[in-house]
Amino acid sequence: MGSYIEIGDYKITEENVFSILAQKQIVIPLATEIILDSAIAHIECSPEEKNMAYQQFFNQMKIAPNDKQQLKAWLERNYLTPEDLENRVLRGIKLDKFKEKTFGPQLESYYLRRKRELDRVIYSLIRTTNVGQAQELFFRIQDDGQDFATLAREFSQGSEAKTGGVVGPVELTVPHPQIAQLLMTAQQGKVLAPVRIGEWVVILRLERYIPAQLDMNTARRLMEELFNNWLNKEIQNQVKFHLENFTISLPDDDTSPPSMNGHSQNNQVIPHTPST
Repeated sequence: MGSYIEIGDYKITEENVFSILAQKQIVIPLATEIILDSAIAHIECSPEEKNMAYQQFFNQMKIAPNDKQQLKAWLERNYLTPEDLENRVLRGIKLDKFKEKTFGPQLESYYLRRKRELDRVIYSLIRTTNVGQAQELFFRIQDDGQDFATLAREFSQGSEAKTGGVVGPVELTVPHPQIAQLLMTAQQGKVLAPVRIGEWVVILRLERYIPAQLDMNTARRLMEELFNNWLNKEIQNQVKFHLENFTISLPDDDTSPPSMNGHSQNNQVIPHTPST
């Protein structure tokens, strides 16, 4: 029968390994590991980096650094060679070096492209489905000087009522796009006239605009975005399926398949609720 892995009564063999990888959705994770192994293969680590990585590994696995028998037993349990172990231990350091070398030069320009989306806002919101009520509330705030937060707690029909209408700080990608557009051009502290967004009529007030900065946390986040964008493209380009005698049978019934947006393909109209 050749080599196989036995799990209970189940055997993974050369004949069924592909179908198992597909059924368990392991192809893409496996491809990711192989692509990353290739990307970091020629990256070197200093002796200090190796010592630090091994120390972290021994602490994590609760293995005494000088206990060769304990280490050998761990390797055997995990079906790893000493070379496999070194690749595993140094992987994180090599990946960080790869990201810095590959995407570090792109970071500033990518930040400038993304900055407007990374800017944050704090704003106040009242939403209702009643146009007349929205107009009345706007005039009570604008002309009569009534407190926005008090009216939001009493009349706003969303979760923001609990906070007196205050939302944020949130990045400009979080609110509904129409709300984000209004906030980007709004004057701080000025109440905006009611505007219809989907099923809601919304009253807004920009409380504070917080420009993004390319600090350490933002740089780390954008580096991960660039890395993940690269990795997704590599997976699309490198993963090829060469299948022989592989077919899929679908049941022949009258059930309508779901559309691409997740809704069934019928005439039902599902109202959209804007994100606030």
